[in-house]
Amino acid sequence: MIVNKIKEKVVVEQSQKTKGKTHGFLQALLTIFLVLLGICAAALLIIYKKQPERIEQDIQAPLVKVEQVRVRDIPMVVQGYGTASPKVEVDIIPEVAGKVVSIHPELKVGGLIRRNENLLQIDPRDYELAVRQAEAAVADATVLLETEHAEAQVARKEWSDLHPGIEPSSTLVLREPQIRKAKATLDSAQAQLDTAKLRLERTSISLSFDILIASESVDLGQYVVTGQPLASAFGTEAVEIEVPLQDDDLAWFDVFENSIFADYNQRSNKTTATVKADFAGTEQIWEGYVVRTTGQVDRTSRMISVVVEVPDPFKVTKSGSPLLPGLFVEVLIHGKTLRNTVAIPRDAVREGNQLWLVKDNLLHIQSLDVVRADKDFAYVVTGIEDKANIVTSSMDVAVDGMKIRTEAVLTASDEQNKPDDFNPSSPEENQ
Repeated sequence: MIVNKIKEKVVVEQSQKTKGKTHGFLQALLTIFLVLLGICAAALLIIYKKQPERIEQDIQAPLVKVEQVRVRDIPMVVQGYGTASPKVEVDIIPEVAGKVVSIHPELKVGGLIRRNENLLQIDPRDYELAVRQAEAAVADATVLLETEHAEAQVARKEWSDLHPGIEPSSTLVLREPQIRKAKATLDSAQAQLDTAKLRLERTSISLSFDILIASESVDLGQYVVTGQPLASAFGTEAVEIEVPLQDDDLAWFDVFENSIFADYNQRSNKTTATVKADFAGTEQIWEGYVVRTTGQVDRTSRMISVVVEVPDPFKVTKSGSPLLPGLFVEVLIHGKTLRNTVAIPRDAVREGNQLWLVKDNLLHIQSLDVVRADKDFAYVVTGIEDKANIVTSSMDVAVDGMKIRTEAVLTASDEQNKPDDFNPSSPEENQ
């Protein structure tokens, strides 16, 4: 039994091995067939493929953005920045002591007080009494002088009666020293009266110009002493702006002709200036003029400051706001006029002060002789024709005489073939 089972098991295992070999052989034949089929298909595609049509594409000239410039007379504008400061700034300090009995209602920070209005009143009663006392002393000295004059007349008459035709040998006879002493006493009393009146006037504090109160430290009923600061204020007549400039900028306007270096009677018309600032939610503009320089060069920055004065800075109009001290402003000084000048945008000036010109769709590279440059333009007085077209966009390569295209001369084919995202404001992206 056992032997038979073993034989049957061996026969089954041999049968399974024979089936496995047959299945692997069939898989190999199928793989070879598929590979051969792929090779035949590829060969047929190669043999019967259609050659693509060759199309010659035109090489397009670079597209650039141009701007036409004009020859004209251009006034030079010198730009600078500075901080507005009051032209007149004062501390309000009493010259007499006493108790404050009245205060102007506008004597507070930001208050506007007109000229000759009483800022505050110090109790005047002590000083009124001093005036009355001085007036009494003047009256007493006046009587003394009149008495001496009368006694001198009596003495002269008595001398004439006793010594007719003979002048007295001593001035004491006619009481001349006594008269001079009485006159000096009267002058002293009068001076004391004037001093008392002046001190009485000083109990009322006022200024001869309109002021804006910057600070105050006084209250009603407060006792103040001489020399004690009570408030500070600045005049509203004008503000000044110190504008630091490079020394080259001074060549474009007449600053020294209107400064301390020129005779007052020989000064010419003042150079005007426009003052700008972003204030109260909009751009504010005030008109002023250059009045002087500070008279020295800054040792650190090597710059020299000019002073621009703006009159009536607190005058409020429908379209403007007051120019308050402490405001940071931009100053545009209107200088000399350059004749027959071309203003070239700074972006159009290439490295080495070169300019790209366009004429007959050809690029011409020209060197510039720049007279002056600011943040926006370079100014040239020679070498540029009127209505010349200059390149304001950039190019990777620029060769003198190369052919270029401009936005104004796009052909019909260009219009048809340009991509949907073509942006004429950025031609450099479409080169």
